[in-house]
Amino acid sequence: MTSPDLAALLDRQLDTLITKGYPALAGLDEAAFTAHVDKLRPLLDDVRAAADAALPVLLVVRHELVPTVAAVERFEVKGKAGWTDMQDEIDRYLPIEGVDLPGAPVYLLTDVSTGPETLGVTPGDALPMIRAAGRTPLTVDEGVALVTQLPSSLTDLNAFQAVGSRTDNKRVPSFWVSKGAPRLGWCWEGNPHSWLGSASAAARLAA
Repeated sequence: MTSPDLAALLDRQLDTLITKGYPALAGLDEAAFTAHVDKLRPLLDDVRAAADAALPVLLVVRHELVPTVAAVERFEVKGKAGWTDMQDEIDRYLPIEGVDLPGAPVYLLTDVSTGPETLGVTPGDALPMIRAAGRTPLTVDEGVALVTQLPSSLTDLNAFQAVGSRTDNKRVPSFWVSKGAPRLGWCWEGNPHSWLGSASAAARLAA
């Protein structure tokens, strides 16, 4: 994609967030929320993505600005709103060692993939594969962003896990369609699933 194409994609993603009420969730007016995104526009000239990327660039809003549960409830996949049963624990999931997040409340991911090459691979085995490819695993916030902007990323054959966020248990945050609706839940770290990949990206960019 050229820089104008990426700028148009960023505009569409911003429009999606505004339509879903993100400014109000963040306690900001629309202009102040948009200002966070406008700071990122000069970075688009540096974006390089594979032709088969799920998204060449993805706008990520951290949970400190828009709470995770509220964001999940604004998912829409096949006409159904999102849900989670992790309300009481999701804030305990933190970036794993080696995943360095920008300090900005809004940033970009580049060359995002749902991890088709990691289908049927446990999260523990997928992580070194991701790193060996020079990529970084997605966090919960980044998984939320992906489903928000690309509902089609949740398919029966390739939903995804956010192996970049963990807490002091063996649960791995995961995104899939459950009971006909998009869900943020968890799966055991040692279990391979033929329909769950480990999502990754090339880089994080922030102003």
